[in-house]
Amino acid sequence: MVLNYIWIGFFAIAFLIAAVQLLLGNTEVFPAIMNSTFDNAKTAFEISIGLTGVLSLWMGIMKIGERGGLVDVLARWLSPLMVRLFPEIPAGHPVFGHIFMNFSANMLGLDNAATPLGLKAMEGLQELNKQKDTATNAMIMFLVLNTSGLTIIPVGVMTYRAVAGAAQPTDVFIPILIATAIATLGGMIITSLYQHINLFNRAIMAFVLGICLVVSGVIWLSTQVDRETMNLWSTVVANVILFTIIIAFIAAGVRRKINVYEAFIEGAKGGFETAVRIIPYLVAILVAIGVFRASGAMSFIVDGIGRFVEFCGGNADYVAALPTAIMKPLSGSGARGMMVDAMQQYGADSFVGRLSCIFQGATDTTFYILAVYFGSVSVQKTRHAVAAGLLTDICGVIAAMAVAALFFG
Repeated sequence: MVLNYIWIGFFAIAFLIAAVQLLLGNTEVFPAIMNSTFDNAKTAFEISIGLTGVLSLWMGIMKIGERGGLVDVLARWLSPLMVRLFPEIPAGHPVFGHIFMNFSANMLGLDNAATPLGLKAMEGLQELNKQKDTATNAMIMFLVLNTSGLTIIPVGVMTYRAVAGAAQPTDVFIPILIATAIATLGGMIITSLYQHINLFNRAIMAFVLGICLVVSGVIWLSTQVDRETMNLWSTVVANVILFTIIIAFIAAGVRRKINVYEAFIEGAKGGFETAVRIIPYLVAILVAIGVFRASGAMSFIVDGIGRFVEFCGGNADYVAALPTAIMKPLSGSGARGMMVDAMQQYGADSFVGRLSCIFQGATDTTFYILAVYFGSVSVQKTRHAVAAGLLTDICGVIAAMAVAALFFG
């Protein structure tokens, strides 16, 4: 229901702003809007088709892992923590393994792998759902932790900075790590308050301490090597871990004496079906976002914020980077474009350029994730998912601004 109102709101605001522009003599605004609807519908279809191969691959690998018993092993290891964050799920349930795999892929910056693993986790959560059209607490907690976008190795952002000519492409590495960790902890706390989950227990406190130790370890490592070595290690470690997972799943299947090829084919078929099923949801959300941007609504909002900040005597340096922050919950590619534009316009090593990069890495695409993940299991009533996700985004934005001021201000 919330997504329904938001979707309508995008179109309504876009129409009002475009109508005002037309009255002021801008005759190109409506053609631009219509072009964006066709372009974004095409983009949504291309994304879905592009995901087909990746979904088929990873759902096939996950099916081998299920039959080989590795997913069950992961679920048992994670039960002490997961049963407290996800009290609706029975202890040791295989879905815990899927959730862990998704989180691991996200932390390594492996977006292509994270999506199919997340969709597989949503299928498992839907099997436990008694009201199939309504999001459960477990689904919402899972998606909010996804939208917080905890990433230990932000390879993509550093690559774009290198292309943009940054003197030190990795100089945003530590700020992004701090901002995304704060967003994740904020999302966990916010959702727990909604769901009345007690966070003050040994398992969850150990998890929080573990995140802090990992973040501290990566920060320390980044100070010991040069940027080229750090980029190389980031890429190699992420891909070595990913390929090791594939080999481990296949080896577990061989050990259990299952037909790994048939298991892979069975899982891959599900990946194809999922890719087709999410097309309407992707078209809906991307077309609405495209219309919102093409109408000038995004520029109107950012300019208004800038004038308000200047009127109040605040520092307007942050405002030029806000398009990335505002676009990030709506569209990953849109936010990436805003980030690149900020670096081109102000310079990769400017405060605005760096802050845009931190915004890009601090959180994930909330509306995209909610639309695709809920759409994959036909959930329509999202309850507090949108509110918790957006509050998590706000935590990430505030954290990004704070660390940018600390490191580069």
